[in-house]
Parts: sequence; structure tokens; C-alpha cells
Amino acid sequence: MSLRVGIVGYGLAGRYFHAPLLKGCGFQVVAIATTNEIRHAQAQEDFPGVNVVATSEELVKERLDLVVVASANIAHARDALSAINAGIPVVIDKPMGRTYAETKTIIDAGLKAGTPVSAFFNRRWDSNALTIKRVLASGVLGQIHRMESRFERFRPDLNAQSWRENMSAADGGGQLLDLQSHLISTAIDWFGSAELVMSSVRSLRGGADDDSVLVLRHIGGLMSYLSASAVVGAPGPCVRILGAQGALLIHDLDPQEDLLRSGKYPMGGTWAVPTSSKAFIHRGNEIEEITGENGNYALFYSAVADALEGQSPWPIDNKDVLLVAQLIDQAREKSTNA
Repeated sequence: MSLRVGIVGYGLAGRYFHAPLLKGCGFQVVAIATTNEIRHAQAQEDFPGVNVVATSEELVKERLDLVVVASANIAHARDALSAINAGIPVVIDKPMGRTYAETKTIIDAGLKAGTPVSAFFNRRWDSNALTIKRVLASGVLGQIHRMESRFERFRPDLNAQSWRENMSAADGGGQLLDLQSHLISTAIDWFGSAELVMSSVRSLRGGADDDSVLVLRHIGGLMSYLSASAVVGAPGPCVRILGAQGALLIHDLDPQEDLLRSGKYPMGGTWAVPTSSKAFIHRGNEIEEITGENGNYALFYSAVADALEGQSPWPIDNKDVLLVAQLIDQAREKSTNA
């Protein structure tokens, strides 16, 4: 019998990430909460017979095995607590909370209620991340001393329809909460716990913060340089990792997001097409192309299904979720541009 899931919010995250991945992993989407008339119609088109309601409070009255919170950041805590109070395990789109305090409130509520809570850090399962973990395990780069990771785009004009680009940080807007969440999450997944050394958080377009650089020092001294910006006319490589015996360069993201936005999904939890990014080992003038791993965000929800059935731990440790939130708070507080 398939697991029954309800989704709160049916915008970009709900419709184009969570819904198709849940469908691909065999979950039964039985309820969706949205007050937007267009998204209401899209939900019924995508899942005929689904119960579309207005609020998370209504949604949790359904018989559900899981609630996925994909609403705007400003509503994450409210919607997550609705699920927790109803005793329903919950996955929350990143960032779990707008601040460390809000994130801890959600996690503590789950612990007190004995209800599992997790965050959707899906970028840990893209081609880049899986390839990097394989290369690091091989030791081919030698002792690693620096990692650079980027989400850099060229979008010089604000999107007036995007709450992420226009809401204040207090209300959950900005790239520090959005893209830097992914960069920090993957950095600590690859290299372990870290402390903030320096940060620059700016708004270049007059809306929410849209240009940030964080420098982290990991246990052992390795340094991570994390850049998220909407105003980069010449984006750098997605990842560059420097070691004593060589460097790993990956220039582009894998195609998963484009596939999901086009209406495709990983049927049976597996993509039917290649989802790898090209990767290269550099040793000075010597460049070797290596095979990239196929990315698969569905692995997150396959692990969630196993966790719900008591077969494995939840895929994201909440210690990592709290560390990401703490570093984001510190980055904002200590920004050289504050």
C-alpha cells in the first residue's frame, strides 16, 4: 500500500520538485493546500481526484503518512507545526526556518511530540555532489585544502512576481536563505562541521539580498568559499576543489531541474535518461575528463519512505539543519556589508 502524502503549497517547489519526486517514488498525493486559483487548477490537473484545501490546518485532517511543506518561507513554521501537532511526519523545503531560533523551534516541537521532522536538502543528490563524494573517497586529489561552490546567475532585473527576490530577510526572502542553504548543506556534507570566517551579504538590485559570499573553515582547516549571486555576467564553475595532487572542476549543474520543470519525473525512483554533469581532474596543464555520477533527487524520498517504514534513518540529520541555520544567521550578523 502506497504512503499517503499531503503537500502544503503548490508553486515552484511544490509542483516542480516535491510532487513529481513523490509520484516517482510511489507516494500517493491525496491532498494539496493552496489558496491560489491557478495552482488549485494545476493541482487537480496533475493529480485528478486530489483534495485541494486552503490551509495546512485543513490538510492535516486527511489520513496522511507524510506532510511536505513547500509554502513560502514565512509560513514554514506555521505549516510544519500544523503537521507536528497532528502527529504527522513532515518534510520541509529548505530552509526549514528563517532563523536558527525558528528552525530549533520546529525541530524541538517534533522531538517533544515524537514526530519526525526533516529538511529537503536535495542538492546532496545531484550529479555534482555524488561525483564529488566518489572522488573524495578515492583520494586521487590528495590532501584537500580549498573548495569553491557557486550558484551564480545573470538576472540583472528583479522579478516583481517573486517573493524570494522581494521579501525582506525577516519574512524569508533573499538568496542567503535560498541558494546559500544548498551551498552550506553540501559543504558540510562533504567536509564536515564548519565555522564562519567571513561573509559579505548585499542587495545589488534593490530587493532582497541577491549577492553573498561566505567563507567557512572546516575541521582540519579546509576552507570553503561559497558564492550565491544573481548578478554575475560570467558565472564561475559550479564546483572547484583543490588538493595537493590535483583539482576537480565541474562547470555545470545536472539536468534534473530542467527535467522536472518540463513535466518529467523519475518513474520508480530512477531517471530514464542520463543525469550526469561533466567533471574534470586538472593537474596543471594536464586535464582528464572523468565520468560523472547520475544525479537523482528521488533518492531523498526513497530514503524518507524507508524511514517512515522504520527501515532506515531519515536522510538529513537535523544537526546539519541547525548548523546551516546557525551559519546563515552569523553570515547576516557579521557581513562586511551590514
